[in-house]
Amino acid sequence: MASILSHYFPLLVFLLSLSNYNVTAKSSSWSPDSRETDFQKWVSWNVRKHRDKSNIMMFGPESTTSTTQAPPPSAGVKVVDDKLRNAERNKVRISVCQNGTGDFKTITEALNSIKPPYNTRRVILEIKPGVYREKISVPRSLPFITFLGNSSDPPIITGNDTASVAGKDGRPLKTYQSATVAVDANYFVAINMKFENTAPHEIGSIGEQAVALRISGTKAAFYNCSFYGSQDTLYDHKGLHYFNNCFIQGSVDFIFGYGKSLYENCYLNSIAKKVASLTAQKRSSPSLESGFSFKNTVVTGSGLVYLGRAWGDYSRVVFSYTFMDKIVLPRGWSDWGVQKRDTSVFYGEYKCSGPGANLTGRVPWARILTDEEAMPFIGTYYVDGDTWLISP
Repeated sequence: MASILSHYFPLLVFLLSLSNYNVTAKSSSWSPDSRETDFQKWVSWNVRKHRDKSNIMMFGPESTTSTTQAPPPSAGVKVVDDKLRNAERNKVRISVCQNGTGDFKTITEALNSIKPPYNTRRVILEIKPGVYREKISVPRSLPFITFLGNSSDPPIITGNDTASVAGKDGRPLKTYQSATVAVDANYFVAINMKFENTAPHEIGSIGEQAVALRISGTKAAFYNCSFYGSQDTLYDHKGLHYFNNCFIQGSVDFIFGYGKSLYENCYLNSIAKKVASLTAQKRSSPSLESGFSFKNTVVTGSGLVYLGRAWGDYSRVVFSYTFMDKIVLPRGWSDWGVQKRDTSVFYGEYKCSGPGANLTGRVPWARILTDEEAMPFIGTYYVDGDTWLISP
């Protein structure tokens, strides 16, 4: 049955496009159907969801039968949730400068100064150039925080904690708490910033996970930012995230987590000494809206790398319009030694280029996406950006 559906899948998608889908709160849920393979369910669900979103943008919630492609967000009516709208209307700015000419000398002092009702409005921290040796935490109680640096001389927030370092209680920090900057708040924005963890990684060593930034809040955006580290540089933990024009460097699994994130116009630089992986996406459930999408990115550097390895049984990663240098292994993807994942992970490629994009040696369970299958992943609608992304 699965082979028959696979053969007629394009026809099924076309027939589905003629049906009328009611857009309700349940439209973001995926109802498994035993008649389809996991791959077919995932693709058809994403295609339907993308079409429904497109129709809402074009014609409103009562017209969901058209297959007309949606315009870019800038051409439609931007819908912003009430909390975000209010926060943007009441912005405040405070400055951080190490030489004492700003409101505060450290980023931590500036964050500690923010008390209600100011945590309901956008607070922009203008961080002057310099090297800030701080371990930063942005708690859930401080949404709407922006770190704004200088584009010509971005400030650097640096640390060197690893998973094996002892914390205040004497116990190892573990990966989660090793982050130089940890963001648990929603609506976080960073512009022109460098996040760094200088701890090195030695092949074969244990406990050397060293996170530069962990983002656990939802609706977070990063513009013109750099993330430097080695093992586990960027912990894309959970939530909706958008990265634009960012530089991300590491050696092992240097973009990892449960997040549902779009990386656009980004540069992924491997410093691996032997064989490593760019991503380790941990989608652990077939119903979890999670996965990394990379669009118009560059993959280069040293060593030999997989585009991703399956940290979770249902790991999801898509590369579109990406230049892949020769460091990308011909197989492309790794199931992390768990063969059963070959039938449940979703690793897709779409119109990529470069010597590493040669598809002849790819694992048989990698997906070469059609135009329709790729569409849900290549716009900001992938992260519901029409409701919360704002101009930086």
